[in-house]
Amino acid sequence: MAIKITEECINCGACEPECPNNAIYEGGVEWAIADGTSVKGSVTLMDGSSVDANEHFEPVSVDTYYITPNKCTECQGFHEEPQCAAVCPVDCCVPDEMYRETVEELLAKKEKLHV
Repeated sequence: MAIKITEECINCGACEPECPNNAIYEGGVEWAIADGTSVKGSVTLMDGSSVDANEHFEPVSVDTYYITPNKCTECQGFHEEPQCAAVCPVDCCVPDEMYRETVEELLAKKEKLHV
């Protein structure tokens, strides 16, 4: 499943550069699938909608850093554990129960993000 950042986030920013999928954004910043990935053209999001990879979306959070589940792979195929959780000084990077995915699904997402 994807990782989320809880309200306990102290906005230190340690997690953002550690994400191999560029799925972590500062609060208030819009996100796009193309940011930090090699994805181009049309892409299907987790909700089934089809969008352009460069289309920008509203921030998931305005006040704290956030992780977009459409890009989070729990670092599968890159690291043994989610790097955001490994570097977080307040342990606010936790599994997001709303987005349950198998290891196979996470690896497939990784492949789509890094063509």
